[in-house]
Amino acid sequence: MLVGDDTTFERYLGDSDGPMFLSDSDGLEAARSEVVEFVRRTVVDANTEGVVVAMSGGIDSTLTATLAVEALGSDRVLGLGLPASKTDSVHATEARTVADGLGIEFQEIQLRPLLKAFEETVGADFEADADRVATGNVLARLRMLSAYYAANTRSLLVLGTSNRSELLLGYYTKYGDGAADLFPLGDLYKTEVRSLAAHVGVPRRIISKPPTGGLWSGQTDESEIGAGYGTLDRLLRLLIDRECDVETAADRVDVPVETAQDVAEMYLDSAHKRTLPPMPGIGEHSGDRSRQPFYR
Repeated sequence: MLVGDDTTFERYLGDSDGPMFLSDSDGLEAARSEVVEFVRRTVVDANTEGVVVAMSGGIDSTLTATLAVEALGSDRVLGLGLPASKTDSVHATEARTVADGLGIEFQEIQLRPLLKAFEETVGADFEADADRVATGNVLARLRMLSAYYAANTRSLLVLGTSNRSELLLGYYTKYGDGAADLFPLGDLYKTEVRSLAAHVGVPRRIISKPPTGGLWSGQTDESEIGAGYGTLDRLLRLLIDRECDVETAADRVDVPVETAQDVAEMYLDSAHKRTLPPMPGIGEHSGDRSRQPFYR
């Protein structure tokens, strides 16, 4: 089942290879089991006490917390509400309601004083008060700073809530919501997140919310990116997973070539967010930090 741009459930069969996204109950249940086992195994391998999730009251963090509870039990999952405005506080109230329903501990931390102090000190010197994107990135990093502080004090792992759509588009803040110890939803497009959320019983009111990072008042993902996730996911599926060219992808999704080109450029321009910072590779050092030590 595809959730279209208006968040209604519609079937989209894509091309001759069959459905483009997880749609049937068996496929969704298999994905659920795999995510749950992934979270459980990662926590065991890291020898930690559990996980912490920054909860916004939105679909991604709600589904992440729900699957974490299934994996670990409610006593090993900590939820954080991290509002910085009145609008955020409404979302934090929803997050608390979700946390109460899951039976997990929930702590709310008001970030507005921290953000204000930053704007009055560092921000004043760089005139950052005139740049809401830069300020929004500061807020995202303060949220992750709070999550890692909680994780460090309690021996927890930080669960990121980004999905595959956001990761491929680079639609997240580097070292903000892009920083985490694991991304349970990282292999699932937003379309599939919506379907899986419905499958596991996430409330419809949360599934149907317009996605937002809560970085400033009135901000929504789809208005900022310029297209709905129903369109974005189909384009990404064709461009990245099936390696179609821009013209073919645009034709199959029935959008202007310029739209497909914009999506392709977002993917290419955000490559630096999906890799470790590069090193020059001096001497015998290749600059490749992905190799494991010999004793592993």
